[in-house]
Amino acid sequence: MLRRLIPDPFLLFLIGAVLLATFLPAQGAFAVLVGWLSTATIVLLFFFHGAKLARDQVLAGLTHWRLHIAILASTFVMFPLIGLAASHAAPSLMPQPLWIGVLFLCALPSTVQSSIAFVSMARGNVPAAIASASASQMLGIVATPFLMGLLANTHGGTGGLTGIGKVAAQIFIPFVAGHLLRPVIGGWVDRHRQLVGLTDRSTILIAVYGAFSAAVIEGLWRQLPLSSLAVLFAVDAILLAFGLGATWALGRLFGFSREDRITILFCGTKKSLVQGVPMAKVLFPGPQGGVILLPIMLFHQMQLMAGAFIAKAYAKRSEAD
Repeated sequence: MLRRLIPDPFLLFLIGAVLLATFLPAQGAFAVLVGWLSTATIVLLFFFHGAKLARDQVLAGLTHWRLHIAILASTFVMFPLIGLAASHAAPSLMPQPLWIGVLFLCALPSTVQSSIAFVSMARGNVPAAIASASASQMLGIVATPFLMGLLANTHGGTGGLTGIGKVAAQIFIPFVAGHLLRPVIGGWVDRHRQLVGLTDRSTILIAVYGAFSAAVIEGLWRQLPLSSLAVLFAVDAILLAFGLGATWALGRLFGFSREDRITILFCGTKKSLVQGVPMAKVLFPGPQGGVILLPIMLFHQMQLMAGAFIAKAYAKRSEAD
């Protein structure tokens, strides 16, 4: 499974969507069509996510409350505070939209698929990983817009609290509807996971194309120098390294078992591209949306590469023990 993630083939499709938007941006009536299509796929995406989330998977691991508090605190407290501190410590290093993108990255929930895959490979606590990652995704639907309302406004940006109504209509309501209908359609969704996965990918690609089209028309590549992209790469790398180090230290400080420390390490540092791109489209519908997506797109590939390396090292150590 991890061989299909590293290197991530989907990265090529993301780059293709950005290049297509650069040379053939959606304009006029076609841009309106892309916008409607993006909204429709976002609604369908979160409907499927609600339908495929088994309630017993979440409840099964929630008894390990110390572990889940540590993971959720890493995701929704530690990362936002790091991003906020960095954005205020060196605001001139990058344009404001990139810093807003970094704050948005820090406010995102954990991933589900890759977190569980890495925890499993590293011989961690898989049931707890399933529970924490699933709970993080559910909480993120509300927590991410709320956090962005606080973080972006402190940095002079917009979004977050002003977009909660749109988030409720396009994300939260479809998610709840899908979950309530799971007894009826859950079997069909479980049997057609490839179709659900295709919905994930198509939603991201359409949203990325639409966001970057608007940004390119507004002069994205003329306004964003290569030096800013180089700084963004360094900021993302430092953010990931700090997160990995802090979650590892947190696990040891509070005396968690080896399996639980592995779970904290992976679930506490992953950030969801699948949930981030559609949510950014809702929260930041203007031309700056394409710029705001750059940090999470870059961080996504970094976390996969670092996660694969660390998981393999843990697996070898487990085999040696």
